Amino acid sequence: MALEPEGNKLLQDVLARPGNETCADCGNPEPDWASLTLGVFVCQACSLLHRSIPHISRVKSVQDTWDASEVELVAAMGNSAAKAKYEQKVPAFYYRPTHTDCKLLREQWIRAKYERNEFEFIEKQEPYSAGYREGFLWKRGRDNGQFLSRKFVLSEREGALKYFNKQDARDPKAVMKIETLNATFQPAKIGNPCGLQITYLKDNSTRNIFVYHSDAKEMVDWFNAIRAARFHYLQVAFPGASDEELVPKLTRNFMKEGFMEKTGPKHTEGFKKRWFTMDDRRLMYFKDPLDAYARGEVFIGSKENSYTVLSGLPPSTQGYHWNHGITIVTPDRKFLFACETEAEQRDWIAAFQRVINRPMRPQEYAVEAHFKHKP
Repeated sequence: MALEPEGNKLLQDVLARPGNETCADCGNPEPDWASLTLGVFVCQACSLLHRSIPHISRVKSVQDTWDASEVELVAAMGNSAAKAKYEQKVPAFYYRPTHTDCKLLREQWIRAKYERNEFEFIEKQEPYSAGYREGFLWKRGRDNGQFLSRKFVLSEREGALKYFNKQDARDPKAVMKIETLNATFQPAKIGNPCGLQITYLKDNSTRNIFVYHSDAKEMVDWFNAIRAARFHYLQVAFPGASDEELVPKLTRNFMKEGFMEKTGPKHTEGFKKRWFTMDDRRLMYFKDPLDAYARGEVFIGSKENSYTVLSGLPPSTQGYHWNHGITIVTPDRKFLFACETEAEQRDWIAAFQRVINRPMRPQEYAVEAHFKHKP
């Protein structure tokens, strides 16, 4: 049996040091690649992104044969020291991606750290921390589905994100209050690697806007500018709250999305296929995944308030539908849904159960009271 090269034995010692047991960029456990030039250990997915900046990072698998001089390069830095250097001034609101996030967020985080050195020089953070941002984004038309260039203005002072249909227009086409604003990257759904879904509340109903920009940095800067605006709004709204309490509230990904079938309130209407989005306690359904408005919204409360989720449908259910049923019982009525596969049914029930098991916060009672379900 061949002996392990001396360099690889030394490398295992370096890998065992605190901080090196997770990927330096996304936190994935047991990184199996290293950047010789930056001195960090990364997972395979992040190593592929490091390859896009070869002038800054040269990666090598920890399974390859290492010589002692190469090991010295990574031993001299390591993940903890690299974090102290490259992440020293990351703003609290800036989104730090994990291994489950889309490629765009992970790649721009890597480039921001090592290529642009954004977190070593605060002046480089101007595009998303100035409290004001304007520019053009490609926005999907509500009626025809075409993407057209629209001017967007984000102003913390005005507490709103606005967009204009014409370049010289004085009045905005829409005013989205920072108070209810959310943004989540949806590359697959929008069909663009930089696709961002922006949602806001208008008359207590959800509105969707789908945008993208051809420049990846530009799109991530918009995303973090929205997070910065939300952060500063929440700091004023909740003066005693810590950064740790506020950061999870800045933006959120949807709990689950996908197609299910539903029937109407009388349970005698035929089942119709709809796209469903679970956004915290709001279950919305759309005819098409890229619709601007939901056809209806269902508020999902907590078990203490008589909300339950059941597998299957009542025996009296009429009409043809997919085989794997779900019944949501609310204080007012039962909602009947059907999933195409057992796996989908299981995932949806788990998502509903997570929300129902969570006690309602005081402000959620107000949402429940105002909730207008459109049958």
